[in-house]
Amino acid sequence: MAVAMNLWRGTTKTSRAKLPAPRLKLSFLILCICASLVPVIYVQYHKISYFLRPLWDTPPKPFHVIPHYYAEGLSTPELCKIHGWTPRETPLRVFDAVIFSNEVDLLEIRMRELMPIVTKFLVLESNATFTGQRKSLIFKQHKETRFKFIHSQLLHFFLPSRPFIPNEDPFINECYQRDAMIGALILAGIEDGDLLITADVDEIPSAHTINLLQNCDGYPPIMHLQLRNYLYSFEFLVDNNSWRSNVEIFYKNSTKYEHIRKTDYLLADAGWHCSFCFRHIRDFVFKMQAYSHADRVRYASFLDPKRIQNLICKGSDLFDMLPEEYTFQELISKMGSIARSFSGVHLPKYLLENIEAYKYLLPGNCRREPDPVRSFSYGGLQ
Repeated sequence: MAVAMNLWRGTTKTSRAKLPAPRLKLSFLILCICASLVPVIYVQYHKISYFLRPLWDTPPKPFHVIPHYYAEGLSTPELCKIHGWTPRETPLRVFDAVIFSNEVDLLEIRMRELMPIVTKFLVLESNATFTGQRKSLIFKQHKETRFKFIHSQLLHFFLPSRPFIPNEDPFINECYQRDAMIGALILAGIEDGDLLITADVDEIPSAHTINLLQNCDGYPPIMHLQLRNYLYSFEFLVDNNSWRSNVEIFYKNSTKYEHIRKTDYLLADAGWHCSFCFRHIRDFVFKMQAYSHADRVRYASFLDPKRIQNLICKGSDLFDMLPEEYTFQELISKMGSIARSFSGVHLPKYLLENIEAYKYLLPGNCRREPDPVRSFSYGGLQ
């Protein structure tokens, strides 16, 4: 028995002496894995953050969606009644105001679409981008030629840039330009009770939508417009969830020209949002560095023309980001390239009347026209 006990004790001591070795190896393995994950997390931080968004962010309050009815041949009074609204005896005056950067084609398509309805078009243009970089007055260069057709309804305002402050939040410059728009509207003669369209250049309300609101009474004084959401052209339909554009009855003491949620009311199927819909690669490069989300350009390679062209034809994200969704189901369903749409139905009329001039915006024409890419600087790229 004593011998057996000694053998057991010896075995136990030996086992205890050997136990730290595998633990040490496991600890070292875990440490190596953690160390290897650090650069991965650093490089893929945006993707990881957006993928986990359903865990850390709360979805906004759902909109109260207002059904929208339209068919060719129905009179405006009939359409008012279908919506439960009252036909007006005198149409509202309509003011369409945009802050212009470089989206010349989309602005012309928008103005041609709304020209029969809008009282005044306001174009506010600065000599600096939202990121504070100097830019030429592109609209001014085209005003006397390409936009001569709209001169009787057009007011063009120049807004001098603010002093450039390195690494300043681009939204400060954006707010500066949006605040200036209210002053421009007052100079344009807008009055209380007029209808104001607040939308970026690439957000195009349909003519029949604005005609309906111009000639009816009884809808909410502020409504967001639900737009069909496209990327690069009308070939890539992302979803129908673009909502930031809005129309509202103007009141001098309360109306602000803001691109944010103002109300819970959303008018369904009211037009088109065509984001990054440019004819030339150089314009993609310019906008990627100029708009308020320029921080998404994390590497100089993102601005490579060949890369951009390849992503346009695939319908893939320029910034290598995941969809901004609040549920894993929606996020996963939208991951990867956007499915192609072959529908040219219910697009802006002027676009279809001038197919040859705007072929790059239509399905099957993803190759952009050759054009030398101007050099733009962007701080902090690697």
